[in-house]
Amino acid sequence: MTGAIDALTSPTLKHLRERWWNDEFTAFIADTLQPRSGNRILDIGCGEGLAEISLRRLRIPQLQLVGVDLVPGKLAEAAQVVAGHNYRASFVAGDACGLPFRDRVFDAVFCVAVLQHVFDLESAVRECARVTREDGRIVAVEPDNSARYFHSSIPSGRHAFATARELFAGVVAARGDGGNPLVGPMLPRLFVEHGIKPLDVRLFPVSHVWTAMPGHDVWQERREVVERLVRQVSGSGIQALGDAHLAALDKYEANARNAGSAFVEIQHTMLFATVGSAS
Repeated sequence: MTGAIDALTSPTLKHLRERWWNDEFTAFIADTLQPRSGNRILDIGCGEGLAEISLRRLRIPQLQLVGVDLVPGKLAEAAQVVAGHNYRASFVAGDACGLPFRDRVFDAVFCVAVLQHVFDLESAVRECARVTREDGRIVAVEPDNSARYFHSSIPSGRHAFATARELFAGVVAARGDGGNPLVGPMLPRLFVEHGIKPLDVRLFPVSHVWTAMPGHDVWQERREVVERLVRQVSGSGIQALGDAHLAALDKYEANARNAGSAFVEIQHTMLFATVGSAS
């Protein structure tokens, strides 16, 4: 799997699910969840309904899809998007650490790029097990954000990566964000500890490579994303970190232009897809 990721504009893969979710990944989810006619399937952290649209295209009759998310605005958008495709799904506000459902009510449960931002991983995995029927499938797909790889053929690129990390660390501290950045490889152990039998671990690479100077639109988007992030988080410290990163991006773009066809940028990370069976 390849997709658009950018360590210069995002510290994690949380907000990039739509960029790397493709037909191959939909096939993987369908194959591991094993949906059947009449099944109830829960999407934890459904966001804007991408998974619901993708699974509905499989045309499994009477499949009941339920999405849960903390953000009401995303739930409203998901409902609108799904309805716009003439599909049906239910959307409910709720927390992964305290799902608003009865025990054993779903035939399968999945979450993608959600647990990396959960404070209490133990409770979230326990809740997945609680709401899934015996022998029902549970699939969790998470990255190891601490192992994101970035390479640039010019030093100013490596400096931009360093200023990006400083900015994102400041933003996380200012927002009080939590979660474990390396949750992906931890999931098999967490499954076992909470009564979920691990069946498989699949690795999905997410990467991109520039072998020549990216277009101006790439650099402009990078700057706009950073500027928007700085506006959203108050504090002179964040502003200073943002200014430093924007200056580093400007220098990186100028150096990349001078490098021309000798320019190379490589970014890569890995998604760990853990498949389990509820006991």
